[in-house]
Amino acid sequence: MRFRSIRRPLICSPAARLLLEGKRRGLKSVRTSLDLGRSYVEVELLDYGIRYGDVELSWDNINLACSRERDIYVIEGGELIPLSIASEHFYKLVLVKWGKPPTLEIDGIHMHRILDVTPDVDSEMKVALLGNIRCWRVLDVCTGLGYTAIAALKRGACSILTIEKDENVLRLAALNPWSRELEDDRVELVLGDAFEVLEEFKNEFDAVIHDPPRMPLAGSLYSLEFYVKLARALKPGGKIVHYVGQPGIHRGRRIWKGVLERLRQAGFDASYDERSRCVYGRKLGK
Repeated sequence: MRFRSIRRPLICSPAARLLLEGKRRGLKSVRTSLDLGRSYVEVELLDYGIRYGDVELSWDNINLACSRERDIYVIEGGELIPLSIASEHFYKLVLVKWGKPPTLEIDGIHMHRILDVTPDVDSEMKVALLGNIRCWRVLDVCTGLGYTAIAALKRGACSILTIEKDENVLRLAALNPWSRELEDDRVELVLGDAFEVLEEFKNEFDAVIHDPPRMPLAGSLYSLEFYVKLARALKPGGKIVHYVGQPGIHRGRRIWKGVLERLRQAGFDASYDERSRCVYGRKLGK
C-alpha cells in the first residue's frame, strides 16, 4: 500500500504565540505556520480570533494552544482537536522543538530521542551507520512516523519496504506534516506484524533499519528468532542498523549486550555505536 498524508491546519504553542503577539501589537495579519513550522502563511487577525481561508479559531482557543507547550492540535470546525488517540494504549504527537519534527509518545514513552537531539537528527544518525546506500533496497521495520525511511530516501535509497503493525501510529503519521515524504513512490508500506511479514522474504534487501519500540512493548522484535528472520531477508553482506537505546542504564542495564549476542548467533558481525545508541553490522556468509 501507499502512504497518504491528510493535510489539516495544525496549531501548537509557538504558532499561537506569534498570533497573540500580533494581536497585542494591533496588527491586521501575521505570518505563522499551520503545519508545525514546515511553511508559513498570512493569517488574518480579527476581533473574535483568526481567519485563514475557511479556517477560523477564537482567541480563547488560541490562548489554550499557547498555554500547552507540548501539545499539538488540529483546527476543525473552529475547535481544537488534540493530536492523540486513546485505545488499548495512549498515543500522542508531542512538540519537541519549533520547526523540527514532533515525536510520538505511546503511554508516555517517547519513540525518539529528544533530550540531546531532535527526532530528525536521531533518525539521520541511525541511517548514517549504513554508509552509502545509493540505489539500495532497504527494509524499514517499525515505520512509526516514518523518519528513518525518510532519512534513507535522502541518502539515496531507491526502494524502501516499511512495516508497521499499529494502525493508530499510522493515523497520527498521516496528520503529521513531517511524515509527508512517506508518500514518495519509492516507499511501499505494509500494515502488519513484522514477525509474520518477514516470512516471505529471502536474500532480498541490501540493508535493514530496525527501530522497534522498547522491549516491554515489543519483546518479540528483540528475540533471536526475529533476528534470524532479518538475516534471511538480507542479501549476503547486507547491513543492519538496530536502535536499542539506553533504557535502565542508570540501574546498570546494558540491553545492547544481549542484542549483540543474539545478532551474532543469528549470523551478523555486529558492534555497538554509543553515539547513536544503535547496534550495527552486516550479515555474514551466504
